Amino acid sequence: MNDGEDCAAPPQLLSPHSVTDLLHSVDAFLFDCDGVIWKGDKLIDGVPQTLQMLRSKGKKLVFVTNNSTKSRRHYAKKFHSLGISVSEEEIFSSSFAAAMFLKVHDFPREKKVYVIGEEGILEELELEGFTGLGGPEDGKKMVQLKPNCLFEHDKSVGAVVVGLDQYINYYKLQYATLCIRENPGCLFIATNRDAVGHMTDLQEWPGAGCMVAAVCGSTQKEPIVVGKPSTFMMDFLLKKFQITTSRMCMVGDRLDTDILFGQNAGCRTLLVLSGVTTQSGLQDPSNHIQPEYYTSKVSDLLNLLGP
Repeated sequence: MNDGEDCAAPPQLLSPHSVTDLLHSVDAFLFDCDGVIWKGDKLIDGVPQTLQMLRSKGKKLVFVTNNSTKSRRHYAKKFHSLGISVSEEEIFSSSFAAAMFLKVHDFPREKKVYVIGEEGILEELELEGFTGLGGPEDGKKMVQLKPNCLFEHDKSVGAVVVGLDQYINYYKLQYATLCIRENPGCLFIATNRDAVGHMTDLQEWPGAGCMVAAVCGSTQKEPIVVGKPSTFMMDFLLKKFQITTSRMCMVGDRLDTDILFGQNAGCRTLLVLSGVTTQSGLQDPSNHIQPEYYTSKVSDLLNLLGP
């Protein structure tokens, strides 16, 4: 696939004609969550009815989120609390991707994983039989910068996973830095590098990208990224659902993660303007990532079909 050619074509505003074409040519819709399905804990208008319509037409639905704060189990609960029936099997979170990366690469079970992140990562690691350290528990720990102070870290840590962490502090940064710099062969894994995210419905907040950048700065190393736009999660989707990527459509609100993820894998792409990306951002001359289609929100898939 020639990304340059695909990215150069100007995106089309979704229309009744193109919606019909998209529905006929796609077997699976991949949805981002924050800014697409909901903002914070508030459901975006028309989402349940749209998902129901797609299911009624036999479309496979998959939810691919870079937010690592929750496990798939907790995401399923969030969907249910908002009145949407989604199974854990339909959810692919970057917390799950981090655990899967370690599993696929035969990470030694006797080694531990240090986490800058929240419960989602720790729960997914535990489900795969890995021992996680850190997380929210270390959010309350302080460092004392005084003479002859040696900061101790576990020498059996073989991987550091960094994701979104509202409890990030100097203690965690030092722990992760020592593991990566001093433990032989220690992996540095990032769930994602999103700059910001809709942690609440009214505004954006710093994303995992700034936590990852802090560890990059102190270790002078670049991470292995397992979330979007990396195709690692897509490899899992393909094995599980056996659908050709050209018969999939990635629906997201970010150009540099969602749309690029879809393009990298050879999927159709639909940008919704209900989250991070604005129409002016999409049309800015400095933007070189162009979706196939764009529209204001997910429910346009339903509304444009007409009666």
